[in-house]
Parts: sequence; C-alpha cells; structure tokens
Amino acid sequence: MRLAAIDIGTVTCRLLVADLSDAGIREVDRSVDITHLGEGLATSSVLSAAAMQRVADVIRRYAVRMEELCVEGFSAIATSASRDASNSAGFLEMLASRGVSVEVISGLREAELSFAGAVTGRVGEGLLVVDCGGGSTELIFGDALPAAPAHVRASKSIDIGSRRMTERHLHSDPPTAAELAAAREEAVALLHPFFGGLEGQPSQLIGVAGTATTLAAIRLGLAEYDPEKVHGQVLTTREVSAVFERLAELPLKERRELAGLHSERAGVIVAGALIVKAVLELSGLGQITVSENDVLYGILLDVYRHL
Repeated sequence: MRLAAIDIGTVTCRLLVADLSDAGIREVDRSVDITHLGEGLATSSVLSAAAMQRVADVIRRYAVRMEELCVEGFSAIATSASRDASNSAGFLEMLASRGVSVEVISGLREAELSFAGAVTGRVGEGLLVVDCGGGSTELIFGDALPAAPAHVRASKSIDIGSRRMTERHLHSDPPTAAELAAAREEAVALLHPFFGGLEGQPSQLIGVAGTATTLAAIRLGLAEYDPEKVHGQVLTTREVSAVFERLAELPLKERRELAGLHSERAGVIVAGALIVKAVLELSGLGQITVSENDVLYGILLDVYRHL
C-alpha cells in the first residue's frame, strides 16, 4: 500500500512517500524544505503571514507530488509552532485550501510517533529517543521487543528547541559565552526532571530529526547530504562537543558554508547542538546513534494500522 506522511515543524516541512506491507517500509520519495514556520513566534505568539505562505506553497507542491505518485492514504501533522500559535486555525484553513488536511498534535502524541519511527528495525530494552525540533524536544524511553508493538515507558515534550532557544538566548553573532551559558542552564533545568524520574538506566540513545542528522553530516564532512551515510552513525560525547564548539565559534556567514550543514539551518543549529549535547550528557551514555527513521516513519505505521 502506497502511503505518505507529512510533518510540519517549527523549522522544516517534510514529506515521505513509501510502500508499506507487513514485511516493512520501502521508501519511494522524500522532500525536506526549510520553511521557518516558527520565525518570530517566541515574541509575537502568532505565525507570520510570510511564514504561513512559505509552508502553504510547499504543502501545495506535496499535494501534487502525492497525486503523481498515486498515494492511497496519507496523514499530515503539525507540531510545536502550530500548537503554540494563536492563529493556528487560520493556518490550517490555508493548508486545507492547498489540498492537505492537517492535524495539530500534542507533544505527547508527537513523542509516541517519534519513538515508533525511531525503533523501526531495532530490538532492545531501555531505548531513549531524542527528537530535537525547532520549538520542542521530545524525550521517549521504552522498549522494542521482537513481534511486539513498541512500548513507551516514559515520554515528555519539553518547550525547548533550536528556533525557540535561539530567539530566547542566542542574539549575538557568534553567540557570546554568557548567552551560551544561559541557554545551557535553561536546557539542563528543563531536561533534568525527565532523567531524574526514569525507572531504569537507558541502554542506548537514538537521535532523530534535523539537528541530530545535521550533527552527523557535519562530523562526516558531507559536501552533499547522504541519508545512507548518516543513518546509523554513532557520535561520541567528545565528537558532539567538538562539533558544537566549532559551530558556536563561527559567525553565521561562515556557518552557512560549513560542509554538512544546510545554509538555511545555520541560524538555529548552535542551539540545537547545545540541546542534543545536554541530553547526551544527562543520559549517562557516552554516545548517540543517529537515525533517519523518525516521526515520519511513525506516522506511516499509524496510517497503515488504521486503514
């Protein structure tokens, strides 16, 4: 069955078309577009007209692409920025007029879908998934056992993300030491309660979504992004710290030219790297495994189960 998943985040819009069967998922087409829907949201509490138009243009293209590929069913979700904005209803009407009905999902629902996607093809107990987005970071702790649905033991959606943290703390170019320290202090304060409440020690940390995959691409020095090279990459705490420090030292102009980093993500990647680094340190694990299987896989599996 050919299905599609759309994820409208604070920084990016993404489309995944795949053929699903009981044997698994075979990807057919992917699109990733950096639209910065949450630009200015932290101070205005509304989605700007320009940001909504950027997303609407992309969604119209996605609708055409799904028709071209004969998609039989799809689900489209919107996350942190759309949850927070006071004008989300009008935004959803705009997207519906482009041919795509979109659901704004809760942070906990986002966490569940992220975990289901991240553990696709994996088996293990005590898996910890971090999904650092533009507006929020999802932490999910659970198990992936043979011949059983993914089991979530604990999850939390925390209102820190690469866009939100940048607009709140990192105002200089490059960020000052004081700004970075304030951002880290807030990140640790908000993340720590989740780890303090866990029953059991995580056995593996899995990083999904744009921040984690970008850190791997930078570490690999990829001139052109290659998901096959990024998927499964293991980054040690030292390697994540080194990439973070390099990013934090560079002015935006030089960051935009860094191999492995999409130029449109350069403005928010320092904050994203800071958050992932904090999660890695709080986890007590010495490394993070980067996965291309994320909330889009979770959405596809959810659609497949309910058709």
